[in-house]
Parts: sequence; structure tokens; C-alpha cells
Amino acid sequence: MRAKSILLTLAVFAGAATLAACGKSDDAGKSPGAMASGAGLSGAGATFPAPLYAKWAEDHRAETGVAINYQAIGSGGGIKQIKAKTVDFGATDKPLSQADLDAAGLFQFPTVIGGVVPIVNLPGVAAGQLKLSGALLADIYAGTVTKWSDPKIAALNAGVSIPNLPITVVHRADGSGTTFLFTTYLSARSPAWKDKVGASDAVSWPAGQGGKGNDGVSAFVRQTPGSIGYVEYAFAKQNNLAHAQLQSKDGSTFLNPSAESFAAAAAGADWKTAPVLIDQDGAGAWPISGATFILVQKQPANAAKQAQVLKFFEWAYAKGDASASALAYVPLPAEVKALVLEQLKAQAPAA
Repeated sequence: MRAKSILLTLAVFAGAATLAACGKSDDAGKSPGAMASGAGLSGAGATFPAPLYAKWAEDHRAETGVAINYQAIGSGGGIKQIKAKTVDFGATDKPLSQADLDAAGLFQFPTVIGGVVPIVNLPGVAAGQLKLSGALLADIYAGTVTKWSDPKIAALNAGVSIPNLPITVVHRADGSGTTFLFTTYLSARSPAWKDKVGASDAVSWPAGQGGKGNDGVSAFVRQTPGSIGYVEYAFAKQNNLAHAQLQSKDGSTFLNPSAESFAAAAAGADWKTAPVLIDQDGAGAWPISGATFILVQKQPANAAKQAQVLKFFEWAYAKGDASASALAYVPLPAEVKALVLEQLKAQAPAA
């Protein structure tokens, strides 16, 4: 399958350059700490990159004195808040179309790559031991496979002692880019899911219980034997949640999530667009991979803060890769960073 993508023109990056130039003019000679006085910088949105953004903010503040408050409220909430201009930047795992960006006066750029993983609470089944296909996962979330003893599950898990429990499906209750990636995968693997439910950051779930954010989903799964949910891999890893393997796109093998498998999914992406890295070709490509994006106003109310937001992400491009890798994210390819930074330089050479 060809990489699904949503057009992201280079004019998006050019907008950032104009703002960077404006911010520099207004605040020449001020220290980073002075420009971020008071409440500092604020961002809100995707839970997918939240562990990394917290680490970046901590390291960046130690180096520059600039405080950044990021609220992981879900991509839908981040989009709403940046449109309402109540935060300095929004974050989303579901890239906006160019039409949506233009209508809202926003531009977007990618920051990092990661993956979404199914998590389970099955007594006696270790992390990475359970195997699932995309079609089977869709049947579970559709409520048509309701017991862990179902023959479809047994057929993929010979030799694994799976407890005979009812399946409790757990999904996100809030608007979520993680849900967008997850349901895009289910739609790619199951025509029935695509027709009846579809892919979005908020869908009408056929079955299950809702939890708010990664915390809500994981808490429900932890408390409920026989449950299954989905979260971002770094969150699962940090919180010792048991993930399932997923079948490769060609059906030849089963994969564990890893930075290497996320990188394999991104290897063929066209980064002149905003790629959705679901169900990609290539050996070892994790099926539910994705980039995550930052949203910023083209005409901010506070140009000084806007300049500092852009400087923060430029800092992250330059100094944040080690933290990303340590948390099992994949840094953007060098050529992607260069694409963004080159456009900034071209539009505002003095910035």
C-alpha cells in the first residue's frame, strides 16, 4: 500500500520563518528567560509525544531558563486550543489538511516518529507473547470476537496459555490522534471496520469502555483482567504495560514494537507531505507508526512567545535526538529537519 498522506506545502514552513523574523525584531537583546517571563510558554494536545515533550522541556529549561508547560489533553483538545489562541502551540498526531490549516490560520511541522501498541491484561501472558493480526484486532474492537478462547485467537497463538476470560475492550474517550492512528490501521486491515466505523480521532465505538488519555486507558487495563487497550509505545514501556505483537503487512511474520520498527515504517515516507505511516511496506515496519506534529498560529497575538516556541523546537531538532531515542521514539531524518530549517533560513536569513 502506498503511504497515505495529506498535502503539506512548503509554504507552511515559510510561515514559521516570517514569525521567527518578527519575534527576533521585537525582542532583540533579551535573554531567553526574559522573553519567557511570567507564565512561560504553553502547549497542549497529543498524548503520543507527551513523555518526550516533558523530557525536552526539562532539558531545555535547564539550558535556557525558558519554562514550557505542556498539557497532554489529546490531539482534538490541542487543535481546539490553538485555534482559540489559548495556548502558544498545539500538538496533533492527525495532520491537518492544507485547507484546514488555511481556514484556521495555522501551520504545522513534524517533530518525531513513534508507534501505537495494543496493551493487554492477561494473567500468565508476558509482554510480547500474544500475537494479533490487524483483522483480528478489528474484530475484537468491533465486538464480534468477545472471548480470549476464540478459535481465531488460538490459531495465532499456538503454545501460549491464554486464560479463558471475556474480552473487555478499552478505547480513548477523548478526541485523540492516537485513536486516529489506531483506527486508520483497523480500517486498512478490515473492510468491515472501514465501512461501519472508519478512521478518525473520535469514532462511534461499537464496543468497549472509554478512558481519558493514555492514563485512563492504561488504568482501566491494569485493573481489569482480560482487557485490551492501545497507547503510545513510550508510555507503555515507561509504565511496564504488556504489549501484543502485530502481524506484518505481508503476513509473513509477527513484530514487536521498537524504534527500529518505527524507523522502518518511516523509511519510504514522502516528507514534503505530512505522512501517515500506517501499514507501510518494508521488512520489519511496525504497522501502527506515525509522525506527530506541532501547530502554530500564522499571526500570533504574542510574537515574542511565538519566536520562543520556534526556538524551542529548533533546539529539539539540534539537541533532542538522544532523549527521543532513549524513550523509543525515532528522531526525524536529517533531511526532514533540513527541509524545515532551510525554509526558515530562506525566508528570514537574519533569524
